[in-house]
Amino acid sequence: MQSALIEKYGDERLPRYTSYPTSPCFSPNVDDSTYENWLSAVSLEKAASLYVHIPFCPSICWYCGCHTTNARNSRPIVDYLRMLREEVRLVSARTGAPVRIDHLHFGGGTPTTIGPKKMFELIELLHKQFEFTGSAQIALEIDPRTLDQEMATVLGEVGVHRASIGVQTFDPTVQRAINRTQSKEQTMEAVFKLRRARIASINFDLMYGLPNQTVQSCIETAKAAIEMRPDRFAVFGYAHVPSFKKHQRLIDEAALANAQSRISQAKAISEHLVAAGYRRIGIDHFARPHDSLATAQTDGQLHRNFQGYTTDACEALIGLGSSAIGRMPGGYVQNEVLPNRYGKRIASGRLATTKGWRLSAEDRLRASIIERLMCDLQVDVPALAVTYGFDPHALLNGNPRLSMLESDGIIENAGGIIRLREDGRFLIRAVAAAFDAYVRESGRHYSKTA
Repeated sequence: MQSALIEKYGDERLPRYTSYPTSPCFSPNVDDSTYENWLSAVSLEKAASLYVHIPFCPSICWYCGCHTTNARNSRPIVDYLRMLREEVRLVSARTGAPVRIDHLHFGGGTPTTIGPKKMFELIELLHKQFEFTGSAQIALEIDPRTLDQEMATVLGEVGVHRASIGVQTFDPTVQRAINRTQSKEQTMEAVFKLRRARIASINFDLMYGLPNQTVQSCIETAKAAIEMRPDRFAVFGYAHVPSFKKHQRLIDEAALANAQSRISQAKAISEHLVAAGYRRIGIDHFARPHDSLATAQTDGQLHRNFQGYTTDACEALIGLGSSAIGRMPGGYVQNEVLPNRYGKRIASGRLATTKGWRLSAEDRLRASIIERLMCDLQVDVPALAVTYGFDPHALLNGNPRLSMLESDGIIENAGGIIRLREDGRFLIRAVAAAFDAYVRESGRHYSKTA
């Protein structure tokens, strides 16, 4: 792809489209009373998903964009878990009867920071308050630097199916620049512990675009990671938003790559993963050919949510914990972000929801178009418009961004069937934005496209 086009689109600040509308659009017009009504109407016949947020880490990595804090002692964790357990009970009480759960994901932060005993007790409580299906999958994120065998064993005992290990990079120079020193040996030991505990699937998270990162260091990290034989990879571009995450100000901006270099790094990682037998899933995931994620992509059943690409097709996602985002048939809800304020709301007997979004019929159509673009790199706009009862011309005609993308050779438009050209894969967010009715021109909330 021409470098001019990469510069044109790659430096735009656009959403990652793990939801539509995206969280910066959320409004306090949707509050805890709205959520209470939505919970009372959740189907007890259809399975739902759970997301549990643990906002603590042993130390803060400077690249991190998550809602987390440094746990210097156990007291904040103990207090938080007490409120989290109470929120589980409050939410469960408002559904009237136990909701069937097909997916449970623990994110953070570092969920394992709470320790093996408290992890066991938390999952035990969730099983008491919700009805887990026989095929329910439990997944969580892990920092391999702090994983011990006791925790790994407990994860296996409570039925964790998938563990996502944060790797990011094995380059010592880059690690020092992001305040995350992690050896290959530590990572290998974590993999060994998890496999010994019979965790069925292991994912690795890698990053590109980090300070001082080069194509060669990306290649070396990819090769070392491949040798450990994880089942999946997620390869994310570093999102530098120091106005939103103040600890990112500790990163030297002069050491960050431009859009062209970031794409070169991403391509290098991708090529080595594909050469090693992994199938590319969407824009930033990779999986073994027989993995459920690869099968879902083949069958056109791939989905995208706040955890990235997924096989989870549940209509309802219940978010638990500070900053957690949930999705109901009626729209999105988000809990109070700050743990202390979250705790005060729960202690008062109220749900922690402070903002959200009520979905319109048009929102649902645009969300479906964007999800198919992000998952399949193509979409039949007229077909989806008919399904939702809309005139496709309203989306396609007079759409200057779409016309510009076609003129620049980023996409092909055949009667409203939009296909991304292969060499434009890394600019898919720029294509999705053509169907986003709310994206802000300033882009101050978002990361660069490439």
